[in-house]
Amino acid sequence: MRKATVERNTTETKISVEVSLDGTGLYDIQTGVGFFDHMLEQLARHSLIDMKVRAEGDLHIDDHHTVEDVGIALGLALVKALGDYKGIRRYASCLLPMDEALMRAALDLSRRPFLVWKVDFDALKIGTFDTELVREFFQAFAMNGGITLHIEKLDGSNAHHIAEAAFKAVARSLREAIEIDPRKADAVPSTKGVLGS
Repeated sequence: MRKATVERNTTETKISVEVSLDGTGLYDIQTGVGFFDHMLEQLARHSLIDMKVRAEGDLHIDDHHTVEDVGIALGLALVKALGDYKGIRRYASCLLPMDEALMRAALDLSRRPFLVWKVDFDALKIGTFDTELVREFFQAFAMNGGITLHIEKLDGSNAHHIAEAAFKAVARSLREAIEIDPRKADAVPSTKGVLGS
């Protein structure tokens, strides 16, 4: 079973994450940041990765450390759950519409992390949530999850729609990339025979 648990405790946050890659998209998310919980629920539901996330952060300062550290923990959990990466499809992409917003995500579970972020927001906040934290989450997730990740806004004006479409596009891409390819279930998807170092 491709499951993992990660706990990450610092002076700023206490994070606990459980993932099951072969799930059905069940989620139990409590970070103390309402909009962020909503986005993580989308990530779980549309990737079909079961997720349990608990976070206690220094929200009296702002949401930054909580959002970033959850991204770090989720990335580490993904790597742990993937194990030797044997049999996965590895690459995937998604073009996802949400009302006026159109987002494109493409990723490679390469163990060579990189983020290309071509997304702008007209608004600084979604409710009380800083829109710049959407990028911070994906930066932390990609760097610690060993993901080459490209996210691009092709259209959109509503900040909520743009953010949600980004999470859903990445989720749908993850769903495909972590799936076991029945034609090569016994092999790492690389001519090197290994992914990463």
